[in-house]
Amino acid sequence: MENQRPNTPHRSLDWLNFFLADVRDGLGPYLAIYLLAVHQWQPASIGLVMTLAGVTALLAQTPAGALIDRTPAKRAVVVIAALLVTGSCLVLPFTSSFTWVAVTQTISALAGSVFAPAIAAISLGITGPKAFTRRVGRNETYNHAGNAFSALLAGGLAYLYGPVVVFYLMGVLTVASIFAVSRVPAAAIDHQVARGLTHADNGQESPAGFALLLHNRTLLLFAVCCALFHLANAAMLPLVSQKLSQVDLRLATPLTSACIVAAQLVMVPMALLVGARAEQWGRKPFLLAGFLILPLRGALYTFSDNPFWLVGVQLLDGIGAGIFGALFPIIVKDLTEGTGRFNVSLGALTAVFGLGAALSPGLAGLVVQSSGYNAAFLTLAGIAAVAFLLVLVALPETSPRRSSDTPSPSMPSPAGH
Repeated sequence: MENQRPNTPHRSLDWLNFFLADVRDGLGPYLAIYLLAVHQWQPASIGLVMTLAGVTALLAQTPAGALIDRTPAKRAVVVIAALLVTGSCLVLPFTSSFTWVAVTQTISALAGSVFAPAIAAISLGITGPKAFTRRVGRNETYNHAGNAFSALLAGGLAYLYGPVVVFYLMGVLTVASIFAVSRVPAAAIDHQVARGLTHADNGQESPAGFALLLHNRTLLLFAVCCALFHLANAAMLPLVSQKLSQVDLRLATPLTSACIVAAQLVMVPMALLVGARAEQWGRKPFLLAGFLILPLRGALYTFSDNPFWLVGVQLLDGIGAGIFGALFPIIVKDLTEGTGRFNVSLGALTAVFGLGAALSPGLAGLVVQSSGYNAAFLTLAGIAAVAFLLVLVALPETSPRRSSDTPSPSMPSPAGH
């Protein structure tokens, strides 16, 4: 199917992933630096505002997936969401109250909930299921390259002009993202295929996503693993940013950018490897490697406060998050193929791991205030170790090809029933 379409939508989708990389997550770790450096917020307050925004956003994930399943205006949804995320962040330099910061970041997180299912749906609608794995690897490659590029710019410009510059950089990248999505031809997207249907299933009614989730044991187990992964992972970089701020406030943003760039540069080959080999090797070997890295990273952060050590340890995030980011939509596609419930399921699982990510900064902030940064890192590492053991012992291989090659009565089929 991929060879029957012109290459223009693929090139446009590449650039959309590149420019949208910095927009889709809002300010991310820069928010913690900004609130700490400019407004002198306490770590617990920073963690609370990030948690409030995240918890609110996760409520929108499943409806966002259902919206993407139903609407043929997927490109317009991306444009509107990008404008809302950027607009919400551009308000921050003009307010410092807890309430208004929480409101703006909640709006940003709500709008950002549509990006993952929208990009996945557009990709699946262009390539079809057989070429989707390679396309996801390409998406993640450009996404990580875009993150590295924007982090380099943010670090250099923040060193010269202060932390506030990241707000205006986001505005420029939003304009570039809107141009890129406008270059994806609407006719290149098969909206039936984009929701996980084949053309033989055209008469199928629109699905109720929760019914699928509640009866698909493998999908539910994968959701728990994802939630634990992000509960352990989400707070690590913001904690590193706060430690760097204590060492040298002026260098905090540039060094955080260095952490991001280091991780993103490692994520690029990881995403390429997943896209190229996940069909032949299966999903689980990659998933185990990604989950194993996380507890190791959390423990290593406690060894030293040296900025170069912290940036070096952050390289491991490139392996874990790079593998997870590329595999996540592929595994959801495996478990929902032919159901017409791909995007609503993607949104629902994003909500589940979003809960973990939303709770992570609040949990870490409380541990920091009571026991210090090292205790927080070790707490997160312990959660990550539990997630790894769950993947190792309980999660089956989801690749239809690998599952059919090695059937086992003890493992559910990719349908998960």
